[in-house]
Formats: sequence, C-alpha cells, structure tokens
Amino acid sequence: MSLRITPDADAEDLRVVVRDFLERRTEPSRDPDTPWDRDLWRRFAAELGVVALDVPEELGGAGATFREVAVVAEELGRRPVRLPWFSTAVLAVGALTALRGTDDLRRELLADLAAGERTAAFAFREDHDTWDPDRLRTRAEGDDDGGWRLSGTKLQVVEGATADVLLVVAAVEGEPAVFVVDGTAEGLVRSPLRALDPNRQLADVLLDRVPARRLGGTGDARDVVTRVLERGRAALACEQTGGAAAAMELSVAYAGQRVQFGLPIATFQAVKHRCADMAVRVEAARSASWWAAAALAESSPEAPAAVATAALVCGEAYSWVAGETVQVHGGIGFTWEHVAHLHVRRAATDAVLLGTEHTEALLAAVGVASA
Repeated sequence: MSLRITPDADAEDLRVVVRDFLERRTEPSRDPDTPWDRDLWRRFAAELGVVALDVPEELGGAGATFREVAVVAEELGRRPVRLPWFSTAVLAVGALTALRGTDDLRRELLADLAAGERTAAFAFREDHDTWDPDRLRTRAEGDDDGGWRLSGTKLQVVEGATADVLLVVAAVEGEPAVFVVDGTAEGLVRSPLRALDPNRQLADVLLDRVPARRLGGTGDARDVVTRVLERGRAALACEQTGGAAAAMELSVAYAGQRVQFGLPIATFQAVKHRCADMAVRVEAARSASWWAAAALAESSPEAPAAVATAALVCGEAYSWVAGETVQVHGGIGFTWEHVAHLHVRRAATDAVLLGTEHTEALLAAVGVASA
C-alpha cells in the first residue's frame, strides 16, 4: 500500500494558523540567556493545540497524525524562535505515547503538557556520539517509601535546564526504564550549556539520588527510546526543510533588491545559479521530510529508511543553503542583527542534536551491512 506523502487540507490549514501566530507574536532571540515566554507558550500550546496533535483521543489528544506534527516543525524551522515545543511535543510526548498502558500519571502529564501548564524534557543521552541501552550508567534504586531514586548524568538534554518535568531513562537491574522527575527535585543539578543556537537551549543534568516515579513496564524503554529518536529525527528533518526554505526565500528577495553596477544582483549569473541550487536542495529536502512524516504517520515499515534518508538529505540541505544565504547577502549577512546567522547556527546544531549515525541507520534499513 503506497503512502500519501503530501500533507492534506487540514494540515495545510494548521500551517497557515501556526505561521500567522509565529510571525505576529514571536521574534528569534540573539541572546542564549533569554528565557522563553511562559504566557506565549501557553497560548501556542493550548490555543493552537500543537502539543497533543498526534496523541490518541483516548489519552486526551487530538488524534491527528505525525503529518500535523511535521507541519508545525516545518513552520518552527522557518522561524527559529525560543519555544520548548521540540522537547515537549516531539520528544517527551513521543515517549509518553510510546509507553504501554494507560496509567493515571501518564494521562496527567499529557493533559498538563497539552494545556501548556508544564513543559518536559527527555533525558536519555549519556555519550556524545550514540545511544546504547546496554551502556546505560544512570541507575534507579527502590527507596523505603516504595518510590525510586535515580543517580547518574545525562548529556545535552534539550531544554533540560528549564523543563518543569524530566523524563529520565535509567537502568533497573540492567534493563532501561523511564522515570518522571520533577524539575525542582532535591539532588537534581541542571547545568545550561553554551550552545551555538541561541534559540535551542541544552543542558547537562546530574542526578544524585533524585526522587522519581516510574512510567511503563520492564523493557519498555528500549522501544521507547528508539521510537523517540525516530520521531525526533523526522521532526528535525521537517524543521531543517522549513529553515532551508526560509533562508532561500531571504536570498531570492535580497537578490532582487540589492543593486550593484546599476543592476539587481539577481541578474548576475553566479547569484542566479546559487539561488537555483538552493531551490533544488530545498525541494529534495521537502520530498525526503514529507516521506519520513508520512511513514511515521502510517506506521509504515518504510519508516527507518525514510527517517534516515531525511536526516541525511535535510541536514545537508539546510547547512548548505544557510551558508549560501550568508554569501548572497554579502556583508549584511554576517551581521548580528540579520537573521541569516541564526539559520547557520540552527543548521549546525540540528546536524548533531540526535546523533550522526544516519548513514549506518540507512544501510541497516535497506539490509546492507556497514563496513
């Protein structure tokens, strides 16, 4: 059965609403220490309903698909602003919906996240290069009150310093499990990192016998992390597509306005070729990211190959187009005030945010062993 690749009319209507909201109410930050606006986040999360889009209706969500999530990601890529949507709606919600069962704690968290009352982060990474459940060093131990205590370190947690709730992957007798940790819990130390992208904050998280509540059953976390990474990489690919498209549009508009030697620079062959190459890469990225979104939306067996392909194609496209956008703009493209450098920063951060083993993943998905 073939996939329906392109977003439907409802998804495109959502795109219009999200783009209008972001353009009228947000502005990309140049200062990594600038916090996100909680009131703005509540409006974005609750009024637009962008956190629980593909959460099943039986869990209190909208019951849509990943296609709608992809549309929001693409629009946030076009306008890289400081909002905790990726950590909350993509990673954390992905973990909560991937878990088996319908326990009250999960329902409570999903309801609060959907209403914009709380934000969440997903803390799983302990190595800079990869995720390996068999090398998990964060440990969970039962306490005297029937709860759990977590000890360990998590690296590069998206919105890890500001999230109200952390979903932490820790080992219980050698098997990974998912736990809920309150952001104000005793023994929790969150250290913000000086990230290249000022609009996506990262943090290292230290847990020293931090009280936690367990989600899901034994062995769930292996599949949960795999699904969250797949979901996160697909959303990043859509974001990269949106960013590349926005950067290209900036270049084309500027080339038509900037005059040198009495002519718009858009008439110069070198500039025209640059913009044409941008268009080719943007369309390739759009095709790849929509394929990945459709595969996840329909739980297709194509999903691993589609997501790995999108990660490779969209990451390269965004990095190249963002860099060429600076070149087309010339001197002004290097300035702090212009948005071009924010796309360069976002592209560089996205390229390594959820790992770089996309080629190996694609080879595995198509049945070819890597060297």
